[in-house]
Amino acid sequence: MVGNQVGHYKILEKLGSGGMGEVWLAEDTRLKRRVALKFLPAEAATEDEQARFIREAQAASALDHPNICTIYEAGDTDDDRTYIAMAYCDGETVKEKISKGPLDLEEALDIAIQIGEGLARAHREGIVHRDIKPANAILTKDGTIKIVDFGLAKLTGSTQLTKTGTSMGTAAYMSPEQIRGEGVDHGTDIWALGVMLYEMVTGEQPFKGENETALTYAILNDEPENIITIRDDIPPQIDSVIGKALVKDPANRFQHVQEMIEELRNLPIGGAGLEGWEKSIVVLPFENMSPDPEQEFFSDGLTEEIITDLSKIHSLRVISRNSAMMLKGTRKATKTIGRELNVQYVLEGSVRRAGNDLRITAQLIDATTDAHLWAEKYSGTLDDVFDIQEKVSRSIVDALELTLSPEANKEIAKRPIPDVYAYECYLKARYEIWKWTEDGLNNALEHLQNGLNIVGDNAYLLAGIGYVNYQYVNTGLQVDELYLQRAEEYAKRALELDPESPYGNIVLGLRQGSWGGNPKAGIEHFKRALAVVPNDYDALVWIYTYYAHFGKTDEATPFLERLIRIEPLDPRNQLRPGLIQMWSGRFDRAQDILQKVYESHPDDLIIRWYYALTLSYNHLIDEACALFESAAKEAPGVLFFSQGLLLAYALQVKESEVISLLESSELHYWARRNPAYSLYVAESYALINEKEKALEWLEIAISRGMINYPFLNEYDPHLENIRGDERFHKLMERVKHEWETFEV
Repeated sequence: MVGNQVGHYKILEKLGSGGMGEVWLAEDTRLKRRVALKFLPAEAATEDEQARFIREAQAASALDHPNICTIYEAGDTDDDRTYIAMAYCDGETVKEKISKGPLDLEEALDIAIQIGEGLARAHREGIVHRDIKPANAILTKDGTIKIVDFGLAKLTGSTQLTKTGTSMGTAAYMSPEQIRGEGVDHGTDIWALGVMLYEMVTGEQPFKGENETALTYAILNDEPENIITIRDDIPPQIDSVIGKALVKDPANRFQHVQEMIEELRNLPIGGAGLEGWEKSIVVLPFENMSPDPEQEFFSDGLTEEIITDLSKIHSLRVISRNSAMMLKGTRKATKTIGRELNVQYVLEGSVRRAGNDLRITAQLIDATTDAHLWAEKYSGTLDDVFDIQEKVSRSIVDALELTLSPEANKEIAKRPIPDVYAYECYLKARYEIWKWTEDGLNNALEHLQNGLNIVGDNAYLLAGIGYVNYQYVNTGLQVDELYLQRAEEYAKRALELDPESPYGNIVLGLRQGSWGGNPKAGIEHFKRALAVVPNDYDALVWIYTYYAHFGKTDEATPFLERLIRIEPLDPRNQLRPGLIQMWSGRFDRAQDILQKVYESHPDDLIIRWYYALTLSYNHLIDEACALFESAAKEAPGVLFFSQGLLLAYALQVKESEVISLLESSELHYWARRNPAYSLYVAESYALINEKEKALEWLEIAISRGMINYPFLNEYDPHLENIRGDERFHKLMERVKHEWETFEV
């Protein structure tokens, strides 16, 4: 072949060969450039193989991206051999690099990110590569990755090019669904990229077998060895990312390669081994081994109390209650849990209570190695429960070689409710609160009151009553100002007894911030709570929310990051980065984020509502209204969703329906007390061109704390009808000053 002329290409030398053809270096005699010519072998020139070969040219030529090898043209030689002319990538394949040993961490991440970027471009065009592997990624001399060989590429939704039941791809990098011969999508490429990254950082493949049958069995059934046991100079977060890419069920894998890219970019690198990384733990729900199944509240309560104790240690990242409880009854392997939650340690245990007798077991496991670091059994009576909780917490501190601050040491030793039976009432109340039903809240109040009857005024019990009263309104179960007044009253009583009461501060912050027209005071209370319990879920959610609503992205982001780190399984945490984008006026980016979350959780009404709001800001009126209306239909009478219905009527310029809804529901009354609700009413009036009422409600929103000047003055498309009004300009002068000088 050397020296032969193929069209206007002169063959120079052979570069390699493989199952999909031979590759030759050639000179383009017209444009005076070097190219790579790929020939389909004559013995493989069946109709199907030719179709696959040409498909590579069609698929890749549609993609213009720096990480995808450029296809110039396809043609046939005089002896009917089909070829593709593509850019010549001068460099070495990733396979050749790996053959020399594991890659430097930063280089491995850079290669994975570049491959991911190229795949993201292909996936946006509906093209799945289906054969991502080290041999199909070339690292050029300038450090750019080029993905080659789209010979197995498939357009999403198109007909398979192989016979039913057969699979395509290279065995070691094939996904489980690909092995089973099922339909594949972009999840297959994500899987293969995860295999490649594992191999780049360890020098080994994650799934092994002496032959192809054994290898495919391993892919379908085995879990890869934790990379930290192979290479101890890398952060455990990398194992977590790889684990998410290698989930066998594609529905639980990364849903978009861009998600994987973002996590890789956010990985901490440059540290000196595991000692440089933050220590982290999840407390799995203690198993109730009691003869009475009604003792579930006690085992759950013990779990939550240990989580709360550990959360007071600033040097330890503790997975919060919501995500921990999602693992109740799980049979997942410890290593799998560690990967999914990105934690190093797992605490598991059991509780057996028979009358007044108590037996508790606990064991601490290193999730990266499955090694048991510590285990203990405790026997005693109910009166010993506080001592046992403290012993468990301190044993973990010792096992993980943590240093307690004087404040944390004091908090762990604290007995917040001195009487064990009053404490039991408190645990029962918390168990009922988490049901989020009216009966649950009613029962919680009764238990908390019983606790007060035993010990008298107590900060924990009083704050609990305040929280329950707030939740009646927050959940929409009660629309009565009396509940908010009670919430404030009990929170203040708790703070009189204990000025540092985290839950008293949280309740008062919610009352004053969301419904009291003073978000600044709310933030101050949340900060006081976080000073005592730095990972409290409610405090983090609301301090982030207030800052985000104000358009204070720099202030909101650290709290959001902490929230995501302690609640990795909460789908609403996936939503919140989009809300920051929305309140900052970046509606297209917000829609991209919220759409992914909504597609994964279409039944979550809160996620659906915010996705609809983002669609409305992007002028996708029909889609937004359909989602607003469906949420209101599924939760009739709930204020939050009634607000969405109001916006739907306004977006469709249904003036009579807007006015009727405001007059016939409690929405008018409650919207005057909430900064976000009053803004949505202002938007609704502006959309139906009721300018005076829109300005009146905008002034109410501002007076209640809605001071996001850039959003109101420029970004919010629903306020466009009133931006030319003189009264609007005066309001904006006031808001601009408040926004620029806002500081907590």
